[in-house]
Amino acid sequence: MGSYIAILYQSLKIYAGFGLSQTEFFKQFEILHMNLEFKKLTIDDIIENRDYFCACGFHISDYSAAFKYMWQQYFTEYYVKVENCLVFKEYYQGRVYFHYPMSKCCEEDERRALDAIEQYCRQNNVRLHYTSVPKERIPLMVERYGSELRINNRRRWRDYLYNAQDFVTYSGKKYSGQRNHVNKFKKLYPQFEFCELGADDGDEIRKFLHEFARRQIAKGTTIAREELESVYKLTEVLGKLGLKAGGIRIDGRLVSYSVGEVCGDQLIVHVEKALTQYEGIYATTAHEFARRYVTEEIKYINREDDSGDAGLRKSKLQYNPVALVDKYNILPHRAIDGVSHLPNLNGERIEIREITDINANDFYRLEYDSERNKYWGYNWREHFSGEPTPEFFMRGIREDFKNKEEIPLGIFYQQALAGEVVLHNFGYRNDCEIGMRLLPEFEGKGLAKEALILLMNYAFFELDIETVLAKCNRENERSKRTLLSAGMRECGEDERYYYFRKTASM
Repeated sequence: MGSYIAILYQSLKIYAGFGLSQTEFFKQFEILHMNLEFKKLTIDDIIENRDYFCACGFHISDYSAAFKYMWQQYFTEYYVKVENCLVFKEYYQGRVYFHYPMSKCCEEDERRALDAIEQYCRQNNVRLHYTSVPKERIPLMVERYGSELRINNRRRWRDYLYNAQDFVTYSGKKYSGQRNHVNKFKKLYPQFEFCELGADDGDEIRKFLHEFARRQIAKGTTIAREELESVYKLTEVLGKLGLKAGGIRIDGRLVSYSVGEVCGDQLIVHVEKALTQYEGIYATTAHEFARRYVTEEIKYINREDDSGDAGLRKSKLQYNPVALVDKYNILPHRAIDGVSHLPNLNGERIEIREITDINANDFYRLEYDSERNKYWGYNWREHFSGEPTPEFFMRGIREDFKNKEEIPLGIFYQQALAGEVVLHNFGYRNDCEIGMRLLPEFEGKGLAKEALILLMNYAFFELDIETVLAKCNRENERSKRTLLSAGMRECGEDERYYYFRKTASM
């Protein structure tokens, strides 16, 4: 049989011992060996995946086609399609953020896409940070990552959600102010007409936007001017994105312009611009736009956030939202995030503790020996040119701990540095990997097994780790025997590695 199938077959026999069905195993194997390939998001990608945006049930404007297109200059955004979901990765103010996976209303697909995101972060040493997570998915995230999550939900980014029929009718006491504005507008401008707009009206729309900018943006903020540039940009793709556009004309002249998008059961209003010399123009535009485009399937109108602008907040609140839609930023906690200092662990014959400058020369020997470290999994020579010093290697392990990338500890036997054992590659669901190496003069004494057991017990009972993983090169039979003797169980293999796992109950 082919090598890939052979690997799957052998691994399946091992995984059967952990209670996984064949279907579950194949899915987990695919995720573990998947490295997501994100690509820069383009208008063609947005158009190609419009069905995802149209079907999205989250009442968050960030998960809409027009939003993705309008705000590309603020967020350097990439995407990948995985597990029947769209996953967006963005760079904002020097940080990487992942949006919650956008499926076509299948929570199981979303869970598998979250698996793939986590694996991508571990393979590429990226800190996992989610943005714009909808409120209805918070229970799932807490279930997945535990209660120790860093969560924020900034008021300025919450979308305003309204009952769609309220805008269609403006009925009731709470909309008396809006009705008065509309009635006055109609009295002053009885010749007005609301018209649908499309790609063929581009010249007229741009002319209106030029006048709007001249009258109302000339002394505006940088954000206001950049937002207007996004409106120009969106106008070019009205038809391609299937957007709803319209405006009011008075005596044949366009005096307001609005653009919306249907996503699930909501109509998201992305653009609403009007010339304020026409009294009541905004209330009338919002009313007429809703009357034209709200259907029986549309329950809500989403008028996006207020960006912390006091005037905009007051205006949006006056329209009586039924909800302010939460958008959560979530930073999952890893076991290593709570470790402030390296532990001292005492075994029967060895001590595991911090490697200090006193041990720098012995640690240099351990790091520098290329023949002995070819199975370590990291080759410093690929990232460093020239001749390193002991201080170079000492600085490296200190930075790794400071950056919460690993817990590096020395194995001490009769007060001498015998080797190194590390916990690294910490996952987001209480798991991590363990690695170990010895100086040649200390091999064959059983120190590796004792070090592995000692550090795994620290991981299980001090860090609350649930699963410790390990791997060794297929050529390294000695390492394989050591891992098995320390109580780890083989759980898979590929063309390069054997894989192992251990829980506290094993």
